[in-house]
Amino acid sequence: MEPITVGAQGAAVEDIQGRLASLGYEIDQRETSPQDFGSTTASAVAKFRLDHGLPLGTEVDSATWSELVDETYHMGDRTLYLRLPNYHGADVRQLQECLNILGFSCGEVDGYFGAYTEAAVAQFQESQGMLADGMAFDDTFDAVERLRHVWAGKPAAGPHPTGGMGFARAAGVLEVTPLSITAEDPISRNVAGRIWNLACATTEKSGLELVERASDASEGTTCVLVLASTPLADDSKVMNLVCDDLDTLPQRIRTTCEGARGAKPPVIRLELPLGNHYNGTFTTADAQTFAVMLLDAICTAFNN
Repeated sequence: MEPITVGAQGAAVEDIQGRLASLGYEIDQRETSPQDFGSTTASAVAKFRLDHGLPLGTEVDSATWSELVDETYHMGDRTLYLRLPNYHGADVRQLQECLNILGFSCGEVDGYFGAYTEAAVAQFQESQGMLADGMAFDDTFDAVERLRHVWAGKPAAGPHPTGGMGFARAAGVLEVTPLSITAEDPISRNVAGRIWNLACATTEKSGLELVERASDASEGTTCVLVLASTPLADDSKVMNLVCDDLDTLPQRIRTTCEGARGAKPPVIRLELPLGNHYNGTFTTADAQTFAVMLLDAICTAFNN
């Protein structure tokens, strides 16, 4: 494009001025009304270029225009997916911030829709029972927006490691929060049974019940947790969480419960992180380790 410089007038100047104003850059009304690229518009352009690491100057060249457009996107304005060059802009940055807070880590919030962001989108979609393709369409943005009360106003860095719950705090959660747990297969049934045993050992008043299937959960249960040792089927719409990152798992459980769309009680599938190279061996020590870690994460998730 031909650079737009001081002295230019018209619709293109109006667009530039509107975008700069929406980003907080001040432009005198004596220039915006006649759509005139005057001194205050030039000053705003110079500040924008400086703020975004562009070469110093007051003209709007192709690089400045591209950056200006990127910075004025809002989350949901366009479909986002992994491509080369990566999508980049304020909408990507906002999506990354939201997902990080919700427990689905995109890594550094850099405004680039890369592989980590794609993986986080797919994990979030799977947690909401959606097609987990890693492509952010309207349905994905709608699901994020429904959780605004969870992420709005929170630090963009997202959840931080919480450490162990501790015996007393875990007992307090188990005594006041009715939960049900079941499993899909022998390995996960072993872990589920151990979680129930640990809960009972933590407090005699534990509200965690072990059931044969999700439909057997008692009325009034807060959430049904279904353990599994196999990946979710591609065509399944079950809300699924892979328990690979225990630091973020409590927040992901909370997020999934909040996004359950009125399901009473919400049913969440917790997939044990055995990995694609699992060799078929699963020891008693493995089962007990998973049980301890998962019970801690569950108690942390429901610690109000």
